[in-house]
Amino acid sequence: MKNKTLTLLLAGAVLTATLTGCGASGGSADANTSENGTAGSSENADDTSVDTNTDTPEGDASTGRTSKAYKVAIVQYVDDASLNQIVSAVQAELDKKSEELDIFFDYKNFTYNGQADATTMNQIAADLIASDVDLIIPVATPVAMVMQNATAENARDDGSLIPVVFSAVSDPVGAGLVASMDAPGSNITGTSDALNTEAVFDLMLAADPDIQTVGLLYDKSQDSSTAAIAAAKAYCEEKGLTVVEKTGTNNGEISLAADALLSSGAEAVFTPTDNNVMTAELAIYEKFIDAKVPHYGGADSFALNGAFMGYGVNYVELGTATADMAVDILANGKDPASMAVRTMDNGIATVNTETAEAIGLDYSMFADKCSSLVEIQTAEEFN
Repeated sequence: MKNKTLTLLLAGAVLTATLTGCGASGGSADANTSENGTAGSSENADDTSVDTNTDTPEGDASTGRTSKAYKVAIVQYVDDASLNQIVSAVQAELDKKSEELDIFFDYKNFTYNGQADATTMNQIAADLIASDVDLIIPVATPVAMVMQNATAENARDDGSLIPVVFSAVSDPVGAGLVASMDAPGSNITGTSDALNTEAVFDLMLAADPDIQTVGLLYDKSQDSSTAAIAAAKAYCEEKGLTVVEKTGTNNGEISLAADALLSSGAEAVFTPTDNNVMTAELAIYEKFIDAKVPHYGGADSFALNGAFMGYGVNYVELGTATADMAVDILANGKDPASMAVRTMDNGIATVNTETAEAIGLDYSMFADKCSSLVEIQTAEEFN
């Protein structure tokens, strides 16, 4: 998906990017657009049913191959730049493996966006089970929990469960998805984008050692935020920093929470890998710029959408690894119960240079404090 510069966006507009972009191509958001426009895709955001009129061929009809075919469902929680990037990487890797292994992975008919709505996600899960897909890849914690619950309660005719390979789940154990990172158990495994919260705060204090009050902005209903917020509070207590905590569950509430943090005197704001705040970033980042307050987020997409810095993993690598695990299960007969959850290098700092200049904050010291420093400018989606 092509980047849209911020000048094309009305202040406060809700993200409606297509799914073919960053973090996700083909099956993402409140207004997703998958390559084929199947039900539940971005062009049909209100239609969450699976397109069962398209038979999965024993191979790829477009190439004339007659290889083994698998129906792989990709279900994205909501449209944001990081999740879009993951979906795009998953699809690209499945295409690559299709060529290498002469196996057809049909995801185009089974890529969907949960629209951050429990009813929508549960309907998608029911439809995928009815369609007897071979594997489900849920992207982000809330949708992973829905897909796991649905598959666990609906065994196939032979008694087996549809395998689930999640992506971008920050705390798989804490969310109750796996028994342990090394031995997940049941029919599930995947990749984690667990955040090193202490590292983020180390960078925050390196950029401004005089900070006394830190704001925490997140959606309290998100399990992905729980561990990171607890770690943030512990860090601030140890350093003697005052914490101001504000939450929201939708764009309007998050915008009001941002205002409240600034009114409370927050000198820097931290948000973990929270997809709902991520979708609101384009509508709130200018509030922080105007107040000269840096916003630190738990993913590079925060910085892309205007925050001062995003910290975490490479989401293209995360999506690629997720697809590889799915292929291992389908093509090589691996058991997800015994496949360890994969984690990535969590040391990439992505700085928005426009925001850094606007708030007058030097970040040159970051280069020596993280594994990689990436500079970026404000846009809606990654290239």
